[in-house]
Amino acid sequence: MAFTTAMLVMGIASMATSTYGQVRAGRAAKRAGEAQQQVAESEAQLSDYNAQVAELQAKDALERGGEKESRFRDQVRGLIGSQRAGFAGANVDVGYGSAADVQADAAFLGELDALTIRNNAAREAWGYKVEAEDLRRRAEIQRQGGEMAAAAGREAAKGAYIGAAGTVLGGTSSLLATRYGFNERDQTARQQAYWAAGNTGPVARG
Repeated sequence: MAFTTAMLVMGIASMATSTYGQVRAGRAAKRAGEAQQQVAESEAQLSDYNAQVAELQAKDALERGGEKESRFRDQVRGLIGSQRAGFAGANVDVGYGSAADVQADAAFLGELDALTIRNNAAREAWGYKVEAEDLRRRAEIQRQGGEMAAAAGREAAKGAYIGAAGTVLGGTSSLLATRYGFNERDQTARQQAYWAAGNTGPVARG
């Protein structure tokens, strides 16, 4: 009797330890998943912020390019004005012959340089816009990864809780067998033998 009681106590202690360990592991898995999601969200927010900065840089590049282009065009017009004044001071017809050609060349080359300034600004802005889009996609991927980590943690916790419940059920059955000295297989065998002998009614356990 004392041996059976000791075995029962040891079984209860073992079952409790195993169940506690499974539940604790489940909680840890859930917390780990949530922590990963928080980290991913922080990284995603940083990516969103950097995307906004890149967009502002793109806007600034276009504005700076526009201002630079405008200043350059003013310089070209000033240059042509100086040429006309020089020709006029030399008693040369500014609207005819070589004088007109020089002014036309200055205007043409100036326009090419102005368009180059505009194009360079657009290319710089395009680079920032591409960077912003890449950062937004990265933020989306980071958030998805965080959600998946959290979901995996919850599933792991659920599995651990189910395992703990199974441990309790299985352990309880085992403890009953230890306490009362029977199991379902032995009981079934005794019942079949009892009925084979022509007896009727329930078989007494034990």
